[in-house]
Amino acid sequence: MNILIIENEIYLAQSIASKLSDLSHNCDISSSTKEGLRAIPYDVVLLSTNISGQDIYPVIEAYKDSVVILMVSYISNDTVSKPLAAGAKDYILKPFMIEELIRKIQHFQNHERLRRQNQTYERYLTHTFNSINVNEDLDKTELPLFICSSYQKYADAFAFRYAAHHDKTIHFISLTSAKAFSDIAALSNDAILYITDFQHLKKSEHKTLYELVQERPCIISGTDPVENSPFRTIEIESDNHLFDQGEILPIEEYVKYIMIHFQNRFPDTELSKKLGISRKSLWEKRKKYSIVKKK
Repeated sequence: MNILIIENEIYLAQSIASKLSDLSHNCDISSSTKEGLRAIPYDVVLLSTNISGQDIYPVIEAYKDSVVILMVSYISNDTVSKPLAAGAKDYILKPFMIEELIRKIQHFQNHERLRRQNQTYERYLTHTFNSINVNEDLDKTELPLFICSSYQKYADAFAFRYAAHHDKTIHFISLTSAKAFSDIAALSNDAILYITDFQHLKKSEHKTLYELVQERPCIISGTDPVENSPFRTIEIESDNHLFDQGEILPIEEYVKYIMIHFQNRFPDTELSKKLGISRKSLWEKRKKYSIVKKK
């Protein structure tokens, strides 16, 4: 990281710079706020608030896109509260252990990494779901809810849009996981629970799942119509019932798709015939893809 240290106590500034440099950070030192106003982008600015007669606010404004950490000799409105309100991110009280300063820098470094990662995920989801229309009033839709869609992406679009619309985080759990039930039981009710792959459950397991999510903010999705669900069910039809527009699946993915979505509608003899493979090959592929056939 590129770090600017604005401190008129030169020995302190050099000591901080030396220890941060040992951790592979690039450090510059300025002894005044005027000297610190450089046309150089910094990740972190360590700003002393007790440089006599000097205004720290132009520095905070100039580096509003950086992490500004105040180095203060005492806590007051002028040294902490007002600078934080102006845009500084945090403060540390002198004298301080360098390890504590490093911890704060690493905290904001991790925060920035997660922020950028989250932005990437949001852009990807927006792009992925951009062409999908879900005709449902999100304000009036109550949870728990069951979604039936022949194409998983459509259920995903609804779940993530619902969470964003209600400003909620979302927990994702696939029922293909052997730990799905225990993971659901361990989660709190502070976020929306999004459960997929309902079609992989045996009928004998339905009741257990319903009891786990009863009265919880939960969205369950599956590709097959569900019978006797205790929750409201909505069906989301894809414009293309098999593939996304412009998407071509490899042969193996196509076979896997057909096996998952049609194995409970046709006996193995007929399904293998439709796929042009033997029953033995069908069994081998089911084992290869860990596809469980409901009894």
